[in-house]
Formats: sequence, C-alpha cells, structure tokens
Amino acid sequence: MSERADIRAKAAALRAAFEAQGAMVAEVPLLQPAATLLDLYGEDIRGRAYVTSDALRGEQMLRPDFTVPVVEMHMAHGAEPARYTYAGEVFRRQEQDPDRANEYMQVGYEVFDRADPAAADAEVFALIADALAGLPVDPVTGDIGVLMAAVDGLETSDARKAALRRHIWRPRRFRALLERYAGRVPVPATRAALLAGQAASDAPLIGRRTQAEIDARIDVLRADAAEPPLSDGQVALIEALLDVRETMPHALSRLHDLAVDMPEIAAAVARVSEREDALAKRGVDTEALVFEASYGRVSMEYYDGFVFGFRATTRPDLPNIASGGRYDALTRQLGNGVEIPAVGGVMRPDMMLELEGAP
Repeated sequence: MSERADIRAKAAALRAAFEAQGAMVAEVPLLQPAATLLDLYGEDIRGRAYVTSDALRGEQMLRPDFTVPVVEMHMAHGAEPARYTYAGEVFRRQEQDPDRANEYMQVGYEVFDRADPAAADAEVFALIADALAGLPVDPVTGDIGVLMAAVDGLETSDARKAALRRHIWRPRRFRALLERYAGRVPVPATRAALLAGQAASDAPLIGRRTQAEIDARIDVLRADAAEPPLSDGQVALIEALLDVRETMPHALSRLHDLAVDMPEIAAAVARVSEREDALAKRGVDTEALVFEASYGRVSMEYYDGFVFGFRATTRPDLPNIASGGRYDALTRQLGNGVEIPAVGGVMRPDMMLELEGAP
C-alpha cells in the first residue's frame, strides 16, 4: 500500500469511529466562496490561502479547513443538536516553510449542542484523546474567552478594547498595543505633530484615501490620544493572566485568585471549572492536564472559548497532531443572528502514522 493510501485508510478509520458516536458525515466542496472565508479565518490563513476566480463564480478558495463550510451548512439546513464528521484534503500555502505540507488530510468532529457546552467540550476532547491513545503526544488546553473577558473589563475606551480584542491572535501586536495604551511607549514625532495640527500640507493627495477619510482617521487618533493611560495595575493583571501555565487544578486556583481583582473574568473562569468537571467525568486526568491562558492565540481567529491541542512529545518540529476549540460567535456570524454553541476538533492522520512508525 502506498503512503497516500495509508493516510486515506487511516482517515477513513478515524471518521468511522466518529460515525459510531452518532456523527453524520459532512461533505463540502473543495472550492469554497472566498469572500466569507477570507473574512473569518484571520490573517494567518489570508496570507496562506490558494485563491482563484472565474467570471461566473467570482473568487474561490481551496478549503483551508472544514469548520467554516460545515458551520455554514449546519446553520442553513441542520437540526439541533447535531454532530458531524468529515475527512478530506485541505490546502495552505507554506511559502515561509517549504518543509511543511501545503496539502494534507484532515479528519474532524464537530458538535452543535446548546444543552451543556462544558459536556460538549469534554466530549470532543475525550474522543480525540481516545483516538490518539498510545501515541507520544502531550495535550494542552486553554480558553480564549478568559482573555476576552479581561480585555472587556479594562477601564478604557471601547475603541481601545476593540483593538486589543482584534489582536488577541497576534501576541506581539497585542503586547505593543498594551504598552502604548499604558503610556510606556513614546508617541512617534510624526504622529505627535499630526495630533498637534502641525502636519498640514498643500501637497496633492496620493493614494485611494479621500481627504474626508484622512480627516476621520486623524479624529480617531486624537480621541485615542486624549484617553488616560491604562493603570500599571490593570496591565499587571493582564500580564499575570497571560503567565498562567499550570496543571488544571493549579491553573484554576490562580484564575480564581485573579478574578478577585478582575471580577469581569469570573464567569469565564467558572466555565473553565465546569469544563474540568466534565472532562473528569469523561475519564480525562485533569490533575495532569496542562492549562495555558495564552494557548490558542496563534490559531484560528474564530475560536472564542475552549481551545486545545495535542503536541508530539518527541517531535517538536511537527505541527499539532490534533487541535480544536469552541466557536460560538462564528455560528452567530454565519447564522444571520441565529446561533448555537459549537465546538470541534481536527486530526492529522499523516502525522499520526508518522508517530506510529517512529522507533
């Protein structure tokens, strides 16, 4: 049997196992309308997508993963609750790393169920952990919703909160904004002159922006400059939150401590605690399960809660063998105002076979 045939056989076996749990097989086309995907997948995928076009269909994209098209399918036609599985190729350009595959098989399991989100999180994680049993992998979990709640609780303008939320998935940019909003970074001379009204010019406009758009942008910058800086205490709490990396019980203890000074995160921390209980009921050893508050910040931008991944213990060069998370807000975006709690995960059968064959 060829290597490609081995991967397909592994993918089929994984999908069959999810079908045995009651999941329906989801079939989505290789080519997807590009506009929605480019808006939803985030900057990482935007720069790594294979996009084409024709006169009849407009811009099309080779699917970079299955989640968005499966959500679109469910929100248009699905009943509640629902479970889906799939197996097929996905495509991502790898111009910065030619050693990484730009086409590979992905197997997934998605749950749309509003009855008990914590139990659904645990279901997806536990089923994927069972499928990986015996392989040298280490699981890690996190929760994007805790950091989102912390940002929403900052004593600053809505515009600054929106900017920080937008850059949660770009840690360096997030950190730079936090430093700027705290007044720790000097304002560049050109911006200072602009804000002081000293940068007027009679030169002709060059580019696509109109004078009205330029003036509006200057007004936004001036409004931001008038905002008082974030206090050292607020910044320290965000930094302390991002530093949380412990086994689940110790991480929860630290999160509860932080919630005393950041009451806005209390509800999100309670969801983490409920999930720990649900995972334990599924047989997951939560005493040893790692929770990283920063985990998932370089993954898909549609995740807004629970996130997880399984890393190869002895092969740090490999991408995640499996990963996933919760994407409730995505169902609202694609459901025209209708939403349903949803969580899912994907696996790499090619990476699983590579680990199975390792000495």
